[in-house]
Amino acid sequence: MQQKRNIQIIEWEDLDKKKFYSFGVFMTMTIRVTVYPATLIRTRLQVQKGKTLYNGTFDAFLKILRSEGVPGLYRGFVVNTFTLISGQAYITTYELVRKYVSNYSQDNTVKSLVAGGSASLVAQTITVPIDVISQQLMMQGQGEHLTRFRVKLKKEAGGKTKMAFGQTRNIITQIFVSDGFRGFYRGYLASLLTYIPNSAVWWPFYHFYAEQLSKMAPSDCPHLVLQAMAGPLAAATASTVTNPMDVVRARVQVEGRSSIIETFKQLLAEEGFWGMTKGLSARIISSIPTAIVMVLGYETLKRVSLRPELVDSRHW
Repeated sequence: MQQKRNIQIIEWEDLDKKKFYSFGVFMTMTIRVTVYPATLIRTRLQVQKGKTLYNGTFDAFLKILRSEGVPGLYRGFVVNTFTLISGQAYITTYELVRKYVSNYSQDNTVKSLVAGGSASLVAQTITVPIDVISQQLMMQGQGEHLTRFRVKLKKEAGGKTKMAFGQTRNIITQIFVSDGFRGFYRGYLASLLTYIPNSAVWWPFYHFYAEQLSKMAPSDCPHLVLQAMAGPLAAATASTVTNPMDVVRARVQVEGRSSIIETFKQLLAEEGFWGMTKGLSARIISSIPTAIVMVLGYETLKRVSLRPELVDSRHW
């Protein structure tokens, strides 16, 4: 009988922290650049009423590209890079909480669930103000009529729009004048209700899928390949489960709504059950490469950050 193969998890105490943080910043930035256009498209799809502007993910991509060019797919990206801070906070919290929970339970599902949820709580506290600003910038151009705040746009040859200098400062000022400091945390609760479950679901499913794949794969199959396959499966699962709240979160933050329940009721009344699936394909499309890049980057990061005496004890 074939012996069960286990993918050994590299824990916090196994890492050289200096290497871990140095390489981690580069990994996080690579992921942001890769998936940002899909994130922008998802936000516009979720905020629009029905199909007033775009008929789907691919249609949105083509229309934005024709009207606003490649820069249109990266509106708000510079502001969004500040989420590098939250990315490092997320990783650190996840690893430390896993280590803490292991004192009470050796069940990997329990450790992953608690650590994933805790990491998301910390990260969202940092991320939400950045998201509020970057989402307002994402909606400029074709989607500007769907948001409360607008910046001046310049017309280029061919009819494409170009953002004027100082748009980020302009948006920040408008938010503060209109809503005060609380405006930067609009949708905070909705974000927690979206991303804490998403993170708490992703990690247990990631380890579950990796283990199941390891049982079916040839014994000489690299662990990193199995993990790269498990990541997208976990991402698609978590995205599907949490997408309804993600739609509500996007509308609360962009449209300036204050009630999650009222936003949810209005969405159901106007667009029915299918309104809950808006942006799901874009979310899955963005989550799959994100998961592949994140898993390959994160697991590689952990392997190259191993303490010297442990390098030969972990398999690729």
